[in-house]
Amino acid sequence: MNQLIEESVACPYCGEIIKVLIDSSDMDQQYIEDCQVCCKPINFLVSENMSGEIAVRVFSEDEAI
Repeated sequence: MNQLIEESVACPYCGEIIKVLIDSSDMDQQYIEDCQVCCKPINFLVSENMSGEIAVRVFSEDEAI
């Protein structure tokens, strides 16, 4: 069963803290979602850290992942 997890991330463009829902089945996936404040496209990278917890990293379009 897929579980949605709420995470808070800082937009790499405007710096605002936004809340996003992460699907636990998206492990090791990359996708784009627009910032809820400035509407710029944020690259999301969802992975699992060493302790088995979900780790979410965000990047702007011009940052290398």
